[in-house]
Amino acid sequence: MMENTKPSLLEVQNLVTYYYTDEGVVKAVDGVDFKVYPGEIIGLVGESGCGKSVTSLSIMGLIESPGKIVNGKINFLERNLLELGESEMQNVRGAQISMIFQQPQSSLNPVFTIGSQIEEVFQIHGKISKNEAADKAIELLKLVGIPDAVKKTHAYPHEMSGGQAQRVMIAMALALSPKLLIADEPTTALDVTIQAQILNLLADLRRKFNTSVILITHDLGVIAEMADRVAIMYAGKIIEQSDVQSLFDHPKHPYTRGLIASVPVMGEIKESLDTIPGNVPNLIDLPIGCRFSTRCNAREEYQLEICNKQEPELQRNQKSGHEVRCWLYQDGEGHTAPFKL
Repeated sequence: MMENTKPSLLEVQNLVTYYYTDEGVVKAVDGVDFKVYPGEIIGLVGESGCGKSVTSLSIMGLIESPGKIVNGKINFLERNLLELGESEMQNVRGAQISMIFQQPQSSLNPVFTIGSQIEEVFQIHGKISKNEAADKAIELLKLVGIPDAVKKTHAYPHEMSGGQAQRVMIAMALALSPKLLIADEPTTALDVTIQAQILNLLADLRRKFNTSVILITHDLGVIAEMADRVAIMYAGKIIEQSDVQSLFDHPKHPYTRGLIASVPVMGEIKESLDTIPGNVPNLIDLPIGCRFSTRCNAREEYQLEICNKQEPELQRNQKSGHEVRCWLYQDGEGHTAPFKL
């Protein structure tokens, strides 16, 4: 697949977000770069604690103490969001960029009705009457497939199922027709049938409104079905990025290969699933060199001494746009890469 040459909707450049704790500095996001193009779904994938959610909260301007965005640019519609004041960011949130959080029932206010919470989105950002806001709330609930939409506007969050609560969160996120939707593990804790319904809903909304989506998940099966492009994160950095077909057909990074190999395949019978040895490193005390080196079989197989000494840069194939951060594809001092990207 050829690299996308269209103007991007969002461009994250060298984003660095740290948390300053009593135990030390947690390097949650440590130099992240990616683009989102109009109308596409990009998957942000990785294990828990890799920096996916912190990346999304950084984009939304919702990093709280002891966290701090230390460096980088987040260019959205040709404006650097990191240069905006809080009042300006409030105008961006919801109206231009919306986010669906994990655990929808805990994100909804338990003492207000579903209808009033959707109406509030219009009242904060739009100059419409309460009656108009109420009508739009009903329209949105119908759009996201909530049955008895009029009746459900009078319901409270505890009266909704997990799948219905997630649909309500999607309705709120779409209320003002944002150009970018960030979905953070949108199917967590939902059963398989409801998961499929939510994902189909997101795909339909992308087709209808040309909304761009950042889909944050640890589930490669979801990514294979939903995403146009995918970025794999590990220990605060993106370590591989490409169109989704290339990533699954020709994964480059040993970590990506390990993730794909660990996914069960329908029709294949294995005595045991493949696993990645070791544990994710402590973000306060990261290993010297490549952050994956302590778990990497390729480092031993190819006797790559440089992995324990120096961190690789993200290398890009200019023709395909495939990117990977690994010494298997990068020359260094006293080191010749065994493969070409």
